[in-house]
Amino acid sequence: MKNQVLNKKIITLLVSAAFLFSTNTSTFAQTVKKRAATTTPQKGQIESVLKETYNKYKDLKEGKNADYIPELAKVPSDQFAIVIIGPDGQVYSQGDVDALYSIQSISKVLTLARAIEESGAQAVQDKIGVDPTGQRFNSALAVEQNKGKELNPLVNAGAIATTSMLKGNTYEEKWKNIIQTHNDFAGRQLEVNEPVYKSEAATNQHNQALASLMNSFERMYFDPQKSVDLYTKQCAININTKDLAMIAATLANGGTNPVTKKKVVSPQTVAHVLPVMATCGLYDDSGIWFYNVGLPAKSGVGGGIMAIVPGQYGIAAFSPRLDEAGNSIRAQRAIADIVSKLNLNPYLIQPNTAGAAKR
Repeated sequence: MKNQVLNKKIITLLVSAAFLFSTNTSTFAQTVKKRAATTTPQKGQIESVLKETYNKYKDLKEGKNADYIPELAKVPSDQFAIVIIGPDGQVYSQGDVDALYSIQSISKVLTLARAIEESGAQAVQDKIGVDPTGQRFNSALAVEQNKGKELNPLVNAGAIATTSMLKGNTYEEKWKNIIQTHNDFAGRQLEVNEPVYKSEAATNQHNQALASLMNSFERMYFDPQKSVDLYTKQCAININTKDLAMIAATLANGGTNPVTKKKVVSPQTVAHVLPVMATCGLYDDSGIWFYNVGLPAKSGVGGGIMAIVPGQYGIAAFSPRLDEAGNSIRAQRAIADIVSKLNLNPYLIQPNTAGAAKR
């Protein structure tokens, strides 16, 4: 437990330091632009790497579908897709790009962004929290230990509370807010996968218990059971991998959809969302992912993972077979390979030797 807490603090400090100093420092912004100009891959290179990566992993059969939600167990296990979208809206894709699946926990990122946009970053920090918990994503112990505080919007209890924060006086008004946010990020009208929604609603007793526990500590901001249902419904929104990459590309583009040009959230909101993704985006393996890949990302038990290359690309991959932590195995490996081959890890810094003094 001590190691978990220590790791939590170390990861939070490192990622916060990396992202926070970029917010108001023009020199750093110029450096990022200069780096992007020198490291941006060419179209042919992206297409080649994408195809190579898809072929490398298309026959991988490790892991299994999530089965605690009955409908997710029915998704064809062999489906696999990868999509990259650039700041100009250019789409690069391989595989089952149009296959639909439920967004699941990735929706937490979008409600977090909307909550920050509506109520401010400090309100989310105060009312929900932004630290890794050191516990499982659906832990009741994390809620009990801190009396509903010091959670984050990407674990279930924090996500349900974040959903309850969104503007709207009624269930219907809040849902309209949620679905419109998802539509704007994806750049098209999305729909709820009704079988998945009904399947999750019939098996979400643990989330109902989390909401009741949060409410006992006065950390819910709307009717607890209605908030759980809203959260369950948003997790059942159907997307394809192009939608997921567009959501990622919108975050990579400072909150403006690169195709529709609609400002979904502000750059300042994105600057707060990405660090939470970096520290908490892949369940219990968030630190491992960030250590190896260096990009803010978010996974869902539906099989999707999105990763953001700030100022450059949105990357998404989908495969239903998951590892023990609940993350798609093929999607993780595909994105990691793409990031490595296209030199997209912002922490991989080449030394500047041009101005070295002669001796």
